[in-house]
Amino acid sequence: MAVKTYNPTTPGRRHMTKKDHSFLTDKEPENSLTYFRHRSKGRDNQGTISSRHRGGGAKRLYRKIDFNRKKDGVKAVVNSIEYDPNRSAYLALIQYEDGEKAYILYPEGLTIGSTVESGLKVEAKIGNTAILRNLPQGTFIHNLELTPQRGGVLVRAAGTAAQLLDKEGEYAIIRLPSKEMRKVHLDCRATVGILGNAEHANISLGNAGRSRHLGRRPHVRGKAMNPVDHPHGGGEGKAGIGMASPKSPWGKPTRGYKTRRGKRPSDRFILKRRGK
Repeated sequence: MAVKTYNPTTPGRRHMTKKDHSFLTDKEPENSLTYFRHRSKGRDNQGTISSRHRGGGAKRLYRKIDFNRKKDGVKAVVNSIEYDPNRSAYLALIQYEDGEKAYILYPEGLTIGSTVESGLKVEAKIGNTAILRNLPQGTFIHNLELTPQRGGVLVRAAGTAAQLLDKEGEYAIIRLPSKEMRKVHLDCRATVGILGNAEHANISLGNAGRSRHLGRRPHVRGKAMNPVDHPHGGGEGKAGIGMASPKSPWGKPTRGYKTRRGKRPSDRFILKRRGK
């Protein structure tokens, strides 16, 4: 998959890059698997902005994706590979032998006409879903469950994959894309393969308009504000933030300040944390 560049006819066009979607199926999404979902625009259930710089953007239909893959023992054929405006990964539309259709995340190497299957004991082939207990060590996986029968929640972004390193007792040792190593129960399911659209991380938007189409609103630097609006504000000219640690607009430390409360029950399953 290539990245398209353009002649610099305008300042915004100079640094703009786009993905080459020529290999995708040129069709509308499956109507029975789409619906309009209200977007929060960064507001919580009280209507208060809890996530800043969100809002607007192009309208989009939500695609219902099968993260569970519980239709065991029934083979399905890949009908198309499609773009999804709601996520970085592409989708594959599959049709089961009984006629039912579903969307799954598209792994690299899956082609139109390929056959995929899910079950407790299936071949470790790209696009197949099985429990970790029956997958060989070293397998690259995505759409990984954390709790059996709950559906995949980890490794769902474009170009990512986890690796099954080892099995100890009732747990598998998984290396996640963040380099974190953690234990996951062997009865959890995962899909074989590396997710497609790996070039997503190399795309340059090029201008502010494309950012607004994605629903991202302008982000003003704290030190460009007045002291009444931000702890970093004020000063003559281009002033720094001073000797204090960086703060949020409400005076709370940021960059590494932990805000999570209560017990962290999953900590005991983390063998090596992400980061350096």
